[in-house]
Amino acid sequence: MSKSTGAADQGSMATEIPDKHVPPVTYTDLPEPLPIGKVIGPSVLLLAGAIGSGEYVLWPYITSQVGLVLVWLVVLGVGTQYFLNMEIERYTLATGETAVTGFTRLWKPWGVLFIIMGVVAWMWPGWATGGTTTLSFALGFSEDAIPYVTIGVLVLIGIVLTVSPVVYRTVEKIQFFMVALIVLFVLYAIVALIGGDGYAGLARGFVEVDKIPDGIRDIGAATLLGAIAFAGAGGVMNLVQSNWVRDKGLGMGAKLPKVVSPFTGEEIAAPTTGYFFRRDEDNMRRWNAWWKVANREQFTTFFVIGGVTLLVFMALTYVTIGVGSTDVESFDFIQVQGEALQAEKGAWLGTVFWLIGSVVLFSTNLTVLDMIGRLTADALKTTSLRDNDRWSESRLYFVTVWAMILFGSLILLSGVDQPLVLLVIASALNGLVMFVYSVLLLQLNRGVLPREIGLRGGRFAAIIWAVAFYGFFSVVLLIDQAKQLFGG
Repeated sequence: MSKSTGAADQGSMATEIPDKHVPPVTYTDLPEPLPIGKVIGPSVLLLAGAIGSGEYVLWPYITSQVGLVLVWLVVLGVGTQYFLNMEIERYTLATGETAVTGFTRLWKPWGVLFIIMGVVAWMWPGWATGGTTTLSFALGFSEDAIPYVTIGVLVLIGIVLTVSPVVYRTVEKIQFFMVALIVLFVLYAIVALIGGDGYAGLARGFVEVDKIPDGIRDIGAATLLGAIAFAGAGGVMNLVQSNWVRDKGLGMGAKLPKVVSPFTGEEIAAPTTGYFFRRDEDNMRRWNAWWKVANREQFTTFFVIGGVTLLVFMALTYVTIGVGSTDVESFDFIQVQGEALQAEKGAWLGTVFWLIGSVVLFSTNLTVLDMIGRLTADALKTTSLRDNDRWSESRLYFVTVWAMILFGSLILLSGVDQPLVLLVIASALNGLVMFVYSVLLLQLNRGVLPREIGLRGGRFAAIIWAVAFYGFFSVVLLIDQAKQLFGG
């Protein structure tokens, strides 16, 4: 193995990366790795999205129905997503390209298909609606005002994203603040709210595995698949981790352009084709260091903080409102939970719980709009609009964001404004998407990336598990829906 890549080799074509559907990448050296303090960020954005989907809503709702008997599915869901996230990051660290661009190199239609899968699954404004609903519990405004307040929140998010010189930096700052507030509440709950009954319930959930089949049977297939997908982030939100890694400047992503405001930033109309590196001694040293620090960032933030937060919100539901007391088509269990906290600790705590819920859900909707904008812009600029000088990735991003806001507003004005129904629709669809890209990650990171930096060993087994895990629950959902459709 040579010490370093020669200058003459820089810019030559990297034959390892397929170029049938996307132009070839060229060789260059990996940037020097950064310390953990400068790497933290992408997983915080993912955590912000995760808390607002599974942690605050779906898994507490399941707890209100069947108790804590399904906590093992929570651990399996978060653990599986940790390994998926790292495989999504692997390709971007190595090439600077997003995972969807990598999939497009394997088969051109994947880019458009993931746009469709992402938009269909995430266009429902359940997070903003949920945030406004919990805000109404705290502030007391009428239910009739919820759709209009929600539309106002969506528009405000759009304005914040549109005027940001570099969008990633703005989103990161907002989400760091939001996640800090949530973590403070979680720490308070661990010390002062859960108590012996909550911890005992969690312990029984981990031990009484014989009750898992009954818990699965009592929860609808769509709700169950959605909750498993959102035990962590879920669906294409995990895929967009690679876009955030690129815009954070990690690994080879440091060499690619960022999404900027068309009004306050300097746009680059070039497509986001990446680079690759020779596996010489210096580049492998850098690669191993990047891989180590990226794993630390993801494990600490997403797996540990995300997993603990999810279990804490489940245990809090268990000790405040018990089991079997809420309606599937309402947000009542959140209201009842806040009222129980008011009765136990004082009115201030119920209000804080609802306000934290609004922070959680609004931050998730910010993440949702950002990620769909990134996914769509990246896929279009890589394929059909590659040579179009007018449509930069940044412009495509903002058109997508505002189109999502418009569609969400129309959904709300049409009268479909039950947040739990909207979240179940989105989450179940995302479970199916996760099965699809788990298979594609196997092909990309094991079949395309060289063995020295590719998917192998225990990580390979983890992704095989992800395929089986999401595949099984997707089949369960499809069978259940077929029975309902044909009256079986």
